[in-house]
Amino acid sequence: MLNQNTVISQCLSLLPTEDLSCPLLNYDMKKLSTEALVKIFVTAQLAKWESYSEFDINLRAHKELLKSFDLDNISSSQLSRRINDLDTAIVQKLFFKVVNQLKYHTNSLAGLPPNIGRLSIVDATHIKLPAILSEWAYVTKGWNVVKMHTRLIVASPDIAYPDKIVPTNGLVQDHEGGDILIEVSDATYVMDRGYMDFYRINEWIKDEIKFVIRLKAKIFEQTLEEYEVPKGTSIKRDAKVILDKEGKMKPVRLVEFLDDKGNLYKVATTRWDLEATEIAEIYKNRWIIELFFKWIKQSLRFVKVWSTKPQGIWNQMFIALIAYILTLIVKLKTKSNKTLLNILTHIRTYFDKSWDEFIVAINYKPKKTTKGRQKIPDQPKKEPNYGNVALIGEKNKKRIRRKIK
Repeated sequence: MLNQNTVISQCLSLLPTEDLSCPLLNYDMKKLSTEALVKIFVTAQLAKWESYSEFDINLRAHKELLKSFDLDNISSSQLSRRINDLDTAIVQKLFFKVVNQLKYHTNSLAGLPPNIGRLSIVDATHIKLPAILSEWAYVTKGWNVVKMHTRLIVASPDIAYPDKIVPTNGLVQDHEGGDILIEVSDATYVMDRGYMDFYRINEWIKDEIKFVIRLKAKIFEQTLEEYEVPKGTSIKRDAKVILDKEGKMKPVRLVEFLDDKGNLYKVATTRWDLEATEIAEIYKNRWIIELFFKWIKQSLRFVKVWSTKPQGIWNQMFIALIAYILTLIVKLKTKSNKTLLNILTHIRTYFDKSWDEFIVAINYKPKKTTKGRQKIPDQPKKEPNYGNVALIGEKNKKRIRRKIK
């Protein structure tokens, strides 16, 4: 059996999988239980197994890991078939349970200082699929994609996590995903122009939902009141307006500001309690979700899909995010000041090592043997040493054309 003190065992022990071992859920599953299936794919995500051939190699190489799943052997074709057939509602339920565990560790975090609070950033990212194998995901010629509509909680300046996602094909618009993700809460929702819709904005105001949403450049606005703009800031306008021409909408606050490159942004908000500079700061933090999407695509290799079947891809979305949250829980439980990527790299490197070794590794501090890089006076530029093997061309050298004799 796999040593229960190994890093991967400790990570998997954080999964609340008791429901997955239910006999009814595993009826007629003679070999691979639902619990084992999910744990194998979470392991693959944490360990960066990018293809089914890597599944085969790693599971054969780690017999103890297989035994911990009550398996003697398993083929990649069986794994592929089962992940495509697995009801996504099962993995979604597990995702929500893991999120609740993370909330326990982040309850004391108050969001962004000084009085902005928590943010719920809503956006969507797409995953491109091979056209020949995914006609069901067709959007336009050469563009077969699925989307992951995401709500990202910003619990503190350096802690952000998804607490809800909506998997869709590429034809679902951003604001349609927002209808499921935007709910009454204490957080302030932050959205880009794709979620701008007068009816929806008016409903959010009625429901007293706090939001900051970017508006399109050319949009009608009926000004009710202008507020003083703080001097020496990037704020260009602060006003109370009605956005529709008929005047049926409820009033909203409009803030215009310049970014670092001089681009003008117009945002609507219901946060009347904040300074205009704080409203601008809230919207600038929308970039956190772009960094999150980049992180999961690069660090978890989310662009490398295990399936081209709808349900298989939906399951991978939830499993990838479960792996992300488990990594974040490990960071919080160990109270490490390392980056999330550094924690994930340590998990992969110490995969089958003891948890104690892992803790020592993430707490390792290099011993300084020098005083650091010292400032050196300007010196003549040295020519690089090319060695004796490479062929080096000369800059601006004229080509010599030889005549055939």
